[in-house]
Order: sequence, then C-alpha cells, then structure tokens
Amino acid sequence: MPVWAMSGAARLPPSALSLLARAGSRLIDVVLPPRCLACQASTASHAGLCVACWQKLSLIERPFCERLGIPFVYDHGDGMVCAQAIANPPAYGKARAAARYEGVAIDLVHRLKYGDRVDIAPFMGRLMAQAGRDILAGADMLIPVPLHRLRLWRRRFNQAALLAREVSRRSGVAYEPLLLTRPRRTAHQVGLSRNERARNVQGAFAVPQANRPAIAGRHIVLVDDVLTSGATSEAAARALLRAGAAQVDILVFARVATPIE
Repeated sequence: MPVWAMSGAARLPPSALSLLARAGSRLIDVVLPPRCLACQASTASHAGLCVACWQKLSLIERPFCERLGIPFVYDHGDGMVCAQAIANPPAYGKARAAARYEGVAIDLVHRLKYGDRVDIAPFMGRLMAQAGRDILAGADMLIPVPLHRLRLWRRRFNQAALLAREVSRRSGVAYEPLLLTRPRRTAHQVGLSRNERARNVQGAFAVPQANRPAIAGRHIVLVDDVLTSGATSEAAARALLRAGAAQVDILVFARVATPIE
C-alpha cells in the first residue's frame, strides 16, 4: 500500500475504519460467497459449517475418561478413568479430542489432509483449543507430530503443524515445530491392525541431541489431526519422554471413540 494511503487511513476516525471494514467484508461475501467447509452449501459466514453439517459433527464433551478422553455414556463423577486406561495405560498423560472420528469430522480431516484445504485448519484448531483447555492451561509448548521429509515434500505441508500453529495462536502456548523429528520412513497406517501399527511406528521419532535441553523438564502437548489406535501418538510421546520431557499430553481434532458405559 502506498505511504499516502497508509497515512490517510491512519487519520480516519475509528467509526469510519469500522464502516470500511464492514463494507470490505460485504464485498468479499459478494465475490466469494460463504460456503460450508464440509459440504460447500451456502452459509451465513466464512470458515464455518452449515447448520446441517454442524448438527452432524459429534463433539466430545464431558463426561469422558480423564486419561484417554473417550466419552462415557453415563457420568461416573469427576476424574473417572476407564478400564482400558487402567489395563493398558499409555505413555502420555492425557488425550483430548474435539470430535469423534465419524461423519463430518472424517470429511474435514480428509479435505485438509488430502485435498489441500488448508483453509479448514483455523476452524479445526479453534475447536481443538476449546477441547484441550485443561491440558493447555499448564503446557509449556505445542509440538506437532512430524512427517518424514519425503512425505512432507510430497504433501507440501504438515496438517498437524497447521493445527498446532492455530491452537498456539488461540491459546498462547508456544509453537515448536522443529524439536521432534521423524527420521525413519514408515508405511501408511491405514489398513493395519493395532499391533501392526505399533510395530510400524516403533523408533520412527527422535529428538536430536541439540534439541534435548529445550525438551527437558517441560510439559508438552503433542498435536495431530486424528487419534485412532494411538500407536503414532504413543511412539512420539515416548521419544519426547526419553528426551527428558516431564509430561506429554495429546491433542487432536478427532479420535476413534466408541462411548463407554
């Protein structure tokens, strides 16, 4: 913008600037009408869902397992942990997810991950920041689950990093995308059994020696788009804990979650 335009805008009263902003917003709505992020139906505002898709988005709310974040059918009281978490406790502390991995949530994840719809990340990140309020409150940093460099080159972006950056913007927790690496290339997890998934990502993550002082003693929230078997999150959390992290929690947009009685 020319200097004269900038200085002229600076002299406008707040009411005039507000009027210009509203006019600009209406112009954008005319040129690019608001569309639902999931189904492309017309909506009242940008970067949101239509009423029908919003009603189909199954958000995870309390009551849920304090450890795994899996919803309970009935309220068992504050701090209740499910049998799965007791029988097979994960390396990480707590897991939180904004929605169940079904229906509209799957559509949003796939559009972001495989459809290059990076414009969906702010919406998903906003819901994640709300869902993870309790673990974000004491966190020192957000670390996205990294991609292997070849997969990153092919995809051109890391969806977990986009989500972590948005959560950071909304929560104020530091965004640290380079501390955890993925030096070993792994096969896609889709179609693998739980045990096969665990073997596939075993040893896939590492914290370079130079990064360990930044990790040591810190409370870390590990960010990803989806939590299915938990194998990827488990392997990444173990790498961070071996590097000296005091605590690692998990925050995702969606998780596979059959409600527990």
